[in-house]
Amino acid sequence: MTKYWLLQLAVMAGVTYLVRMLPLVIFRKKIENKFIQSFLYYIPYAVLAAMTFPAIFSSTGGLVSALIGFAVALFLAFFEKGLVTVAVCACLAAFITEWIGTLV
Repeated sequence: MTKYWLLQLAVMAGVTYLVRMLPLVIFRKKIENKFIQSFLYYIPYAVLAAMTFPAIFSSTGGLVSALIGFAVALFLAFFEKGLVTVAVCACLAAFITEWIGTLV
């Protein structure tokens, strides 16, 4: 049991280290290619969206409150409100929707 756990820990540490070390080793010079530069520019946004979007629909007690919170977040983000404002308002919208759902 302990050996298995230590093996898992070592593999996770190795993977984490490789992900951070490989770009430093592979890309020693400045990247000149415009396609690769633009690709690397959008990677953080794509990864963040891929991690966040599925969690939106499983974060509340129901699909309706998740959709309302998501709609509020999109609306406020469209009008370029700050991150904290968008997050707090979306959470409040989902909470109020859930709360109203329990009253009905």
